[in-house]
Amino acid sequence: MSTHIDRENDVPNPPPKGGSQMRRVVMSGLIGTTIEYYEFFIYGLAASLVFGHVFFPSEDPLVGTLLSLATFGLAYVARPLGGAIFGHFGDRVGRKKVLVTSLLMMGGATTLIGVMPTYEAVGIWAPIMLTVCRVVQGISVGGEYAGAVLMTVEHADEKKRGFMGGIVNTGSSWGMLLANLVFLAVVQLPDEDFMSWGWRIPFIASAILVVVGLFIRLQLDESPAFAKVTDEGAVERFPIVQLLRMHGGKVVLMALCMLPSGVAFYTAGVFSLAYGPQTIGISRSAMLVQVLIMTILMIIGIPLAGRLGDRIERRKIAAVGAAGLIVAPFAWFALVNTGQPFLMFLGFLILCIPYVANYGVLAAYFTQVFPANLRFSGVGLGYTLGGIASSAVAPLVATALLQATGSWVPIAIYMAVSSAIGMLAALALRETPDAITTAPKPSATGTPIPSSSGA
Repeated sequence: MSTHIDRENDVPNPPPKGGSQMRRVVMSGLIGTTIEYYEFFIYGLAASLVFGHVFFPSEDPLVGTLLSLATFGLAYVARPLGGAIFGHFGDRVGRKKVLVTSLLMMGGATTLIGVMPTYEAVGIWAPIMLTVCRVVQGISVGGEYAGAVLMTVEHADEKKRGFMGGIVNTGSSWGMLLANLVFLAVVQLPDEDFMSWGWRIPFIASAILVVVGLFIRLQLDESPAFAKVTDEGAVERFPIVQLLRMHGGKVVLMALCMLPSGVAFYTAGVFSLAYGPQTIGISRSAMLVQVLIMTILMIIGIPLAGRLGDRIERRKIAAVGAAGLIVAPFAWFALVNTGQPFLMFLGFLILCIPYVANYGVLAAYFTQVFPANLRFSGVGLGYTLGGIASSAVAPLVATALLQATGSWVPIAIYMAVSSAIGMLAALALRETPDAITTAPKPSATGTPIPSSSGA
C-alpha cells in the first residue's frame, strides 16, 4: 500500500549548472525586477509630485495628493488578481512564460501613462484612463515578484539561495534608485516645463528598458523545480484551490510577514517625498537625494542579509529586523524633521538597517514554505495580499494621519504596530528542512494521489 509523502520541503537541489547559466538567471531576475519596479516607482514619484495637479486638480493641494496616492494604492488591490492569474499559469505552464507576459503588460501600461492627456485636456477621462493603466500595472507586478524570485532560488545551490534571492530582492531598490535618478534630473527643469511635459520622460523611456528585459528573459531555461514537477506529472489542475485548501494559513502568515518592510519602505520612499516639501519645507530635490541614499544602502545591505540567512534560520533574522522596525520610525521622523542633511541621512540609516535585515531574507524564506507545484501561487498570493495590507495603504494612511493630527507621531505608531504584527508572523511561519522528494501526482479532481516513493 503506498503512503503519502511529505511535500512541504520539495525545493529540489538543481542539477549542476555552469556559472554562465546561473549568472543569466540571477541577472534576469535582478534586471527584470528592476525594470518592473522602476516603472512602478516612477508612478509613485509622479503621484507625490505631479498627478495631484495634472489629473486630480483641487483647491487644496493635500486633497489632490491624497487622491493621487489613492490611485497609487489601487494597483495593490489589483495585485492579488495578478498573483492568482499568474500563479495559476506559473504553476501550470512554467515560470518563464509568465515573466515575459508580466513585463510586456507593465511596459505597455507605463508607456501609455507617459502620453496620456491631462484633466485640463479631456476632463474626467484623464483620471479614468490613468486608473485603468494603474490597475494593469498592479496585475503585472502581481506575477513579477513570485516569478523572478522562484526562477532564481529554484536554480540556486542550496547554500546560496538566500544570497541569490537577496540579489533579486535588491531589484526593488535598484528600480527606486533608477526612478529617483531620472526624476532628480527632470525636476531640475523649470516648474512650468516639468509640470507640462518633463514628468512624462521617465514613463516614455521605460519602453527602452522593456526591450532589454525581454531580450534577457527570452534566453532563460525553465526552472528545474518546475521541470521536475512536470516530469513527474505533479502539475495541479487548479493550483490556487489546492493552495488555499492545504496551505491557507501559511498564505496569511506570509502576507503578515510583509507588513514591516512594506510599510517602512513606502512610507520612507513615497510618503516622505510629499511630507518633506509640504511639512518640513525642504525642496523636492533635497528629499529625492535622501531617498536616493536610502536605496543605495538597501542595495548593499539586502544581499548581505540574504547571505546571513544561508547560515542562520531566516525567520529569526526576519523577526529581529521587524523588531528593529518597531522603534526605528520614531528616530527616523525626529531626525528627518530637523531638515539638516546629515541628520536626515542618519535617520534614514537607522531605518534602513532593520529594514534590510527583514527584507533581505524574504525571497529564500518564502520559497522554502510552499511545495514546488503550488509555489508560484503561494508566493504570488501571499506577497500581493501583504502588499495590500502594507505598501498599498502606507502612503495613504500616513498622509491621512498627518492631515488629521498635524503630527508625525501617529504615523510612527502605525509603522511600529505593523512591524510588531510582522515580527509575530515571522516567528510563526517556519521554513521546512531541505530534502529531495517526489511530489505526488494530482488526481483528476485536483486531490493529490499518494506517492509510492516513500513515507
